[in-house]
Amino acid sequence: MSIKLVCDVTMNLGGSIRPAIYLAKDLASRGYDVSVISPIMSNDVEHHLIANGITPVNLCTNFLTKNLDPSLLWFEAWAREAFLGSYSRHLGDELVVTINFSQMISVPSLICYLQGPPSVALKDMKKEFPINLRIVYNILSPIIEYFDEKLISQMIRGSPLIISNSKFCASMYSELGVKVDDVIYPPIECRTFHPSMSKPSSDYVLTYFGKETIFSIIKKIADSGVKIKAFGSKKPVHSRVLKHPNIEFRGTVTTSELVDLYSNALFTLFPFTHEPFGYVPLESMACGTPVLTYDVQGPSEYIVTDHTGWLTHTDAEMAQKAKELWTRGYPSRIRLNCVKKAINFDRKLYLEKWLKTLNNFPNLAESEKS
Repeated sequence: MSIKLVCDVTMNLGGSIRPAIYLAKDLASRGYDVSVISPIMSNDVEHHLIANGITPVNLCTNFLTKNLDPSLLWFEAWAREAFLGSYSRHLGDELVVTINFSQMISVPSLICYLQGPPSVALKDMKKEFPINLRIVYNILSPIIEYFDEKLISQMIRGSPLIISNSKFCASMYSELGVKVDDVIYPPIECRTFHPSMSKPSSDYVLTYFGKETIFSIIKKIADSGVKIKAFGSKKPVHSRVLKHPNIEFRGTVTTSELVDLYSNALFTLFPFTHEPFGYVPLESMACGTPVLTYDVQGPSEYIVTDHTGWLTHTDAEMAQKAKELWTRGYPSRIRLNCVKKAINFDRKLYLEKWLKTLNNFPNLAESEKS
């Protein structure tokens, strides 16, 4: 059986690319003929796919922002399709893919997997933009929203099945008039992410630095005396945060280092502007460490207050709760609850859900055009 998957920009194997890559690898290991299509792939990704029996289809787009911030590269890729239809014209209507994991390529597909409208993400994230970028966004936002809605309409047209990566994600598309048939949460690898020691040090709080992070609340919590370790990218981070005496920035870390960071943390702090799902909170839970975050969007679907973490409504409430947890701690049973809850999102269960879904298309191989 031939399976064709479409992805967004694939310079690494993380983030929104992970659901497609995990599925592709598992299907290939079961003997399926799997190919992955992307506007651009790094050499490392291509080699990784080939090593796992997957055929990479790199469209080799010549991006102007290729050597700049990855967020700009992603936005340029989206704009090329939204404004110019670059990839749909390149691929043509004769190609029917099995699953379209991309939010930027409009191509006929049997299943469309939605991971969040880019225009909504930008709208939520704008408050953390630098002032000059915020001004540009405010001017362009009506155009971005119009073309994003148009692109979404094109992507889902003719797809027999529409799936989203969370209930919150489904609600975003519902507001745009899209009916989502099912939810399949992205996977985590519980064989990799699990408690790495029986007695965690619990002498710091872990957080993530990324484009969706609210840095002001992290600084406020550090100002209150909470010791914080952070991983991720320093590009969007203000120097006042990076140089804070209570913040230790680790930068990009290996998976084994990340597992140890999760496992030893008292809790993981996750203040965000936009998060349809949230790998960081779930990876933390899989390592036995509860999460302090907001009672909205994707993380609110699997974090339960005083059971697997704590959900707050405001920045002030988050800062107060962080200080309270740092001072008083919490019952040890919460760590066990986290591990048990995270197992529900394990890669093995993710594959089982997809196999069940694909079985609803018995003539899959015959229905695809080469």
